[in-house]
Amino acid sequence: MTRHSFADAVAAVTAAADPTALFGSRTSDGTAERKRYRALVKALHPDTVDRSNIDAAHLAFTALNRLWRDYRDDTHGTVAVGGVTYRMGRTPRLDDIAACYRLYDDVGNARDELRLARDPGDNDMIRAEAHALDRIAAHGDPEFAAYVPPRATTIRLRDQNTGVERCGNVLPGTDTFVSLRAVADRYPDGLNPKDAAWMWRRLLVAIGHAHRCGIIHGSVIPEHVLIQPEQHGLLLVDWYYAVPAGRPLTAVVGHARDAYPAEVFARLPAEPSSTSSWPPDA
Repeated sequence: MTRHSFADAVAAVTAAADPTALFGSRTSDGTAERKRYRALVKALHPDTVDRSNIDAAHLAFTALNRLWRDYRDDTHGTVAVGGVTYRMGRTPRLDDIAACYRLYDDVGNARDELRLARDPGDNDMIRAEAHALDRIAAHGDPEFAAYVPPRATTIRLRDQNTGVERCGNVLPGTDTFVSLRAVADRYPDGLNPKDAAWMWRRLLVAIGHAHRCGIIHGSVIPEHVLIQPEQHGLLLVDWYYAVPAGRPLTAVVGHARDAYPAEVFARLPAEPSSTSSWPPDA
């Protein structure tokens, strides 16, 4: 089996205009193609690379598997959720913690989304999200249920190549929403005050709803606030960082560290009264 350096493997995947350019012409038994694929997997798998290369590895590994599925004409993998088998969309979107795959039923209708930990070291954050949403679903006011995702179904998937186990939460898709980050990028000069007011009111309702259930979200930043502009809907997502009130946060969003209050880094208990600022002070 040909050995590839990480840099060479990234370059090969990036340069491939189509699957054949990466794996070559099909052979009768497919042995050569599988060897090529396994060699690239070994070089690119995010579990095997230096932490400094983790983001590039995720991108290249995702592209590699998309090309391999196309090469094999295998559009979707499958996953069992609650006794029902779904097909996984071939190209995930990436958030802070997870690779998010659309799930399809046996006739091709889009159903939910599987948010699978990109790094198995973040399995605890997947479980934290599930715990927070379970708590809110059990103790929250149904009047405010639309502001947060529903109770999550948590599953475990084992990588057939490495044996590494990842946790994932199955939640409704959010295709009809846009993030406040996207809104800010589209309107750099600011929003109509009336629009800003309804978004702010609904966000406060979502946060207060969680607080009354004893849950601190831990990462209320623009990327994690989704809206439906026409319906004036709002959804607070990405509960990976959530903790029960009275406990310190266990993780923060790396690029938003300056938005967190000082007590977070002092490992003080997180409470509804904890404050933060966005955008962070320059």
